[in-house]
Order: sequence, then structure tokens, then C-alpha cells
Amino acid sequence: MTRAPGTTSKRRVGYVFVRLGLLLMVLNGLFPAVWLLLTSFKTENELTRIPITYLPHHFTLHNYVDVFTQNPFARFLLNSAVVSLVATLVTVLFASLAGYALARLRLRFRRPVLTAIVMTSMFPALVMLVPLYRLFVGVDVPGLTQLFAYLHAMGWGFMPTRVMTPNLLNTYWALIIPYVALSLPITTLILTSFFQLIPDDLEAAATVDGTTRVGALFRIVAPLSAPGMVTAGIIAFVNSWNEFLLALTFNTATTMRTVPVGITLYQGEFAFPWAVISAAVTLGIVPLVVLILSFQQRIISGLTAGGVKG
Repeated sequence: MTRAPGTTSKRRVGYVFVRLGLLLMVLNGLFPAVWLLLTSFKTENELTRIPITYLPHHFTLHNYVDVFTQNPFARFLLNSAVVSLVATLVTVLFASLAGYALARLRLRFRRPVLTAIVMTSMFPALVMLVPLYRLFVGVDVPGLTQLFAYLHAMGWGFMPTRVMTPNLLNTYWALIIPYVALSLPITTLILTSFFQLIPDDLEAAATVDGTTRVGALFRIVAPLSAPGMVTAGIIAFVNSWNEFLLALTFNTATTMRTVPVGITLYQGEFAFPWAVISAAVTLGIVPLVVLILSFQQRIISGLTAGGVKG
């Protein structure tokens, strides 16, 4: 079969435009991060210099030192890590149970439940701000005050400053609970789609050997669903790490602030130290970059496998 004379040249031109488009997309995504990193190594005088200098002429690490000396940034990192890790583990656990039920059990209202989950995932965090605030201020569960007081004494910050008025504000739980609620819909949908790809015969064989459905989930389905689990967990972790509004409202104490909220403390009334803030943002992004690069292959396989069947 003979090709038309201009077919090969047209394809080559098409490939060139596709590659140029991809290159522009990559540059558009990387340029802000690179510019932020370069800014964190510049001095304040160099930032206001005209014309603009793209590379730092006077390389300095003083901005990173100021990040930790001006505010307790190490505490901000610890708070974000604790809240994000706990919220991720709880989210993946609940999403696994819900996704397994939706994928395997013959539920009568399965489609309305999935529709409700999709609708719930569209709600912004602002919708639950006032109700959760009133709930966290007035919570008083018997024995909870004593438990939080003990954990606070152990240095985990689970209890507010005033123990005589029990509430969840300025505690890790004030962020963990809403973060789980916000991440649960999307992680449930991801794991539901992923569980549907696993053959039922494996669970049937395990059931014959006396394994319950919960046992089959954690012994057979969960190990085979590692890419989907990792994908759902990283989505939940990134959402929790980057959340700002709820963290700003519920945890007002300086020692309980997370990284996104703690970065705002470097701004003064009449000054905006761009170099120090750039260093703080860079340090806040590093854990996410390391996490995503470490599980890059599992994330890609989890997203592609979960998107095959809905």
C-alpha cells in the first residue's frame, strides 16, 4: 500500500507540535517551582533590584536559617506530618471498607450511594466550617477530657490550653476529623473502581478455606490493590498537607499551626519578606515531592488501573 506523498511530512509536523505542546506544559509547571527555589537563595536587596536577576548573584542560606529562628517551623512540620499521616491512615481504612462493599456486595441502592459520594466530594470545606466549629467548641464526652489531658501532658498537644472547658479546638483531632471527611469520597471512588478489577475467584477460594469477607479484604484484596491504596493514600495526604482554611480557623495557637498557616506568620504589617517566605514554602513542598517521587510508579499504575472500569 502506497502512502500519499505528503503523509509522512504531515505526521512529522504533527509530532513536532505535540512535543512542543508537552514541553510548554512541563515548563509551565516547573517554572514557578524553580523560580521559588531560586528566590529562596537570594538576598532582600537582590529581590528589589532592577533589572530582575534570575539566578542569585550572592548565594545565601540565611533565609532558611530565618525560617526556623523567626517561628517554630519545625513544630509546623511536625503538626502537618501528624495530622496528615493519621488522617491518611483513617481515610484509607474507611475507604477500603466502603469501596470493598460497593465493589463486591450486592447492595440494593449501590448507584444512589455512588451518586451521593460524588456529590459529597463537590462540597467545599467552607460548607462545614461553621457547623464543625460549633461542634468542636461544645463537645464533652465522658472520659475524653481526662484522656486528652493525659495526652497533652505527654507532649502530643491533644488538649486545649484550658482543660476546664473541654473542646477540640487547638488539637490535632480538630483537623483530622474534617480531613478524613473531605478525602473519604474521592478515595472511596478510587478504591471501588480498583477493587472491581480483582477477580472474584481469589476471594471465593479464600472463603472456602474459612476466611471471612473482612479477612479476604485484608489478606488478599488489599495486597493486590497496593497501587490503588498508595494512590488513594497520597491523594488524602496531599489534601491534608495543603489544606489552609480549616487549619487557620480551628487551630489558632502558634504551636498547633500547620505549615500552610504557619507560613503566613512571616508576613509583617509593613513588610513582606519574599525570600524567607520562599524558603518556608520550599521546605513545605519538599516532603510532598519526596513522597510523590518515591511512589511515582505505583501512583501511575493505580490511576490508570482504576480508570479502566467504573
